[in-house]
Amino acid sequence: MEKLRNMDKNKIVEIANDCENVPNKLLVESRDFLIEEFEQTKTIIIDLTRHLESVEVLYDKINKELDKRTK
Repeated sequence: MEKLRNMDKNKIVEIANDCENVPNKLLVESRDFLIEEFEQTKTIIIDLTRHLESVEVLYDKINKELDKRTK
């Protein structure tokens, strides 16, 4: 698995595109790498979504106050 951490992501694509001819060990390492990558990406997206929602709430609150003051 350590090899895949340093591996170019293009190598993973190559492995996936030629998986019929790749040894089991490399397939397992690639799969495990992709599982980890998926989970990390999912966590980042969830965190960013929460952050975006918080920013939106604060923006709306400030914008409503400004609207009240300018009318």
